[in-house]
Amino acid sequence: MKRNVFFWLVFIALAWLPVAAQQPAYLCRPTADLSLFLNSGETIRWQMQQAAKAGKGDDISSVNYDSKAWLPAQVPGTVLTNLVANKIYPDPYYGDNNRKKRNLIPDIADAGREFYHYWFRTDFRVPASYKGKRIWLKFNGINYRCTIWLNGARLGDMAGMFNGRSFDITTLADLKGKNVLAVDVQPVDFPGAYDKAGAKRTGAVGENHNGGDGEMGKNVSMLMSVGWDFTAPDGIRDRNTGIWRDVELFATGDVILAHPFVKTSLPLPDTTSASETISVEVSNASDQPRQGIITGSITQSGIKFSAPFSLAPHETRTLVFTPEEFKALTLQHPRLWWPVNKGEPYLYDLDLRAIVQNKESHHVHTQFGVRTVTTDRQTPDKSRRFLVNGQPVFIRGTNWVPEAMLRNSRLRTYSELRYTRQAGINLLRLWAGGVAESDYFYELCDRFGLLVWNEFWITGDTRMPADTALYLENVESTVKRIRNHASVAYYVGANESKEMPGEGKLILSLDDTHGYQEQSECCGVHDGSPYKYENPMQYFENTASRRGSRVDGFNPEYGAPCTPVYESLKRMMPEKDLWPINDSVWTYLDGNGFHQVNTQYRQAVNEFGESSSIQEYAEKAQLVGALNFRAIWEVWNYNKFSYGDRWTSGFLFWYHNSPLPQTASRMYDWYLEPTAALYYSQNALAPLHPQFDYLENSVSVYNDYRRPFTGYTVEAIVYNLDAQLVRKKMTTINIPADGVVNDVIKIDFPENITQVHFIKLTLKDEHGRLINDAFYWRSKDSYKGAWTMTGPAVSGFADINKLKKANLNVSVKKEIREKKMLLKVTVANPSAALSFFTRLKLEDTNGSSVTPAFYSDNFFSLLPGEIKYVDIEIPAEINYKNLVLVTGAFNSKSIKTTL
Repeated sequence: MKRNVFFWLVFIALAWLPVAAQQPAYLCRPTADLSLFLNSGETIRWQMQQAAKAGKGDDISSVNYDSKAWLPAQVPGTVLTNLVANKIYPDPYYGDNNRKKRNLIPDIADAGREFYHYWFRTDFRVPASYKGKRIWLKFNGINYRCTIWLNGARLGDMAGMFNGRSFDITTLADLKGKNVLAVDVQPVDFPGAYDKAGAKRTGAVGENHNGGDGEMGKNVSMLMSVGWDFTAPDGIRDRNTGIWRDVELFATGDVILAHPFVKTSLPLPDTTSASETISVEVSNASDQPRQGIITGSITQSGIKFSAPFSLAPHETRTLVFTPEEFKALTLQHPRLWWPVNKGEPYLYDLDLRAIVQNKESHHVHTQFGVRTVTTDRQTPDKSRRFLVNGQPVFIRGTNWVPEAMLRNSRLRTYSELRYTRQAGINLLRLWAGGVAESDYFYELCDRFGLLVWNEFWITGDTRMPADTALYLENVESTVKRIRNHASVAYYVGANESKEMPGEGKLILSLDDTHGYQEQSECCGVHDGSPYKYENPMQYFENTASRRGSRVDGFNPEYGAPCTPVYESLKRMMPEKDLWPINDSVWTYLDGNGFHQVNTQYRQAVNEFGESSSIQEYAEKAQLVGALNFRAIWEVWNYNKFSYGDRWTSGFLFWYHNSPLPQTASRMYDWYLEPTAALYYSQNALAPLHPQFDYLENSVSVYNDYRRPFTGYTVEAIVYNLDAQLVRKKMTTINIPADGVVNDVIKIDFPENITQVHFIKLTLKDEHGRLINDAFYWRSKDSYKGAWTMTGPAVSGFADINKLKKANLNVSVKKEIREKKMLLKVTVANPSAALSFFTRLKLEDTNGSSVTPAFYSDNFFSLLPGEIKYVDIEIPAEINYKNLVLVTGAFNSKSIKTTL
């Protein structure tokens, strides 16, 4: 079989981006050329101590303070994360250790705020290169309130989870000896409670009551930490108290630059020129007036510009460079930034320098994309649509939630976004109960062509923030930090609630280049659902939720779960809870059963035959997740814009990433192990994709490119259980640009076909070259209507256990490139039987799964005589010595290849 062109295009596009060293994911861009991070590492050691046992700030921040009784701490990190690392409490992520009723880890609602009130302390030396410079200490994020001390002196305070602040420590810093930094970190003002007796609960109609008693919403913080049905249902015990982002030390001259911002204007529909307006905040940190020049350059275009400035002592002024004043800022024939499948996500480099007395005082670097992102409601049903550079973009997006305890890393962020891009998703919604993501997150979204819907920290499940000024201060800090990213597409004030008064006006005053709506379910975006496992037949007939039809307009939340693979399940809980399945533990790890993993999902798994082991059950569970995920994407594909029987402009899968280990996982789990749902999403979201409708038994072809294709052939072949050809139909089609050719083939299945059978779809170009294919399994069962567990996509699959045994041949070529291991794997099926649901997995010498590892495809089926080529990349951070590649199918023995 020919290599899949799409897989190769994606692999080539992603492979150039190196995996950076494993550092905290919340690492910000260096504030100055002379910049270093005071994060835990080889040279920086942090400690922490409960506030009641610590003392006063002037003592704690002195060199002579005795901190021997303090615990070692990781920064960035939270109090609870560090207490777990120090074996004070068990790992909340194992089994149901976190269950509040078990009382293994004290909850702040019961123990009180002081219980998780801690001091963090470290010492450091100022680099010799800082001599003669102005020295700064920057905190990029603390949750929730803090007082900062250095060398016996109080520097100042911070509040709100999404604030950043720099402190001038020039006169306090010891250039010859140790400097002692101490931070008094207090928990959120309103910790809230999950199960407070008599509390009136909020929550969406017909869904779980989330957000505890609602009090958590009074803070400007990560609201989901009090408990939600997709994370720890009864909350994170310390509400993520701690220093959760980087601590930075840097040096500049007296004049510093901040928040560079590039605003693009395109004379649409003409894109042969672009006008760029560049602004930057210029501050004088000294007690004397300062004059100088701001110089700028755009590397790829050779453009240079400059302007003088004059600042009074401690004055801050915004300097603006307009294309009217600086003709060079009108770019001719610019390279545009495009999202996934629409073109290259091209980025320009901008450097700005403050020159004072012929010396560089400060230099900032940023990247920007030449693009416009707009939205409108010029649709038949007034639903919202997105346009990039004037071109409508059908949104196949997802909802992003953060790691539950902020136990993140740079590698985790890279892996999650790489999986996201591999799947073919084009927009990420940062859901309001989560966090404002890291600089690195946005930089990767810029490079991968992922649009970002930025939502702020209000939800309909919780109260409004109590401190309006603090909330808006955090909003301003965040918007200024992220607004220059090409990936930023849209601002939304709240989730299913009203905005904070003045919020929209503030956001648009800071960035008027993007759209804004006050909350997630208004203004052409309707309410969401389903969230749990439902019969996939219902998606096709548009009755997927009891709350009403959902495949229409723009849906912000529509999705289903996928059980993790066996290798992850056994890491998640004690063996005794794995098999027989301990409903209590599995249900807790399913948001208290919200996603129906132990009810309808299990029923669907058992339709493939009762399992005799957890290994067998987990394998069959992947079949359920794979079919369900692909069906959701394909139903929305079918109804793209006006090509289906109703108007749709897009939807956002609910939800995307696992914030902690859970039995209701997604395309990959918390351990960064992909499920079959990733690869079946990748198949459904391929830019050119033939797809099957289980309700109508028809074949359609989806196109996500901005160009048409003529003379393509689509073929549908039906095989019985023994891989014998039963039906074959082919037709030639012309595929419209950014459109769909629906119902081009109608498949009629003979009465005597086997109970379980298979469908292979192929799409070939005008020269007969394979562009993409898709493989489906189907039963003869009849669909008996919504809210039943019947039909050819869900029931009657027990005969799958009667598949004849297949034999596989596997060969591997490997190379080391840029410290990464790259594998080229060839899997051949020389037998007369179908190799069903063939999986490749990497293991170490102990038999443990190697994660993350990036497979170009997986969980695929091979007809007799077929060959599959799979590329695997193992990041440099992973120890890839003495690894074993295990290849096996549902109906074959496993083959182990030592690498």
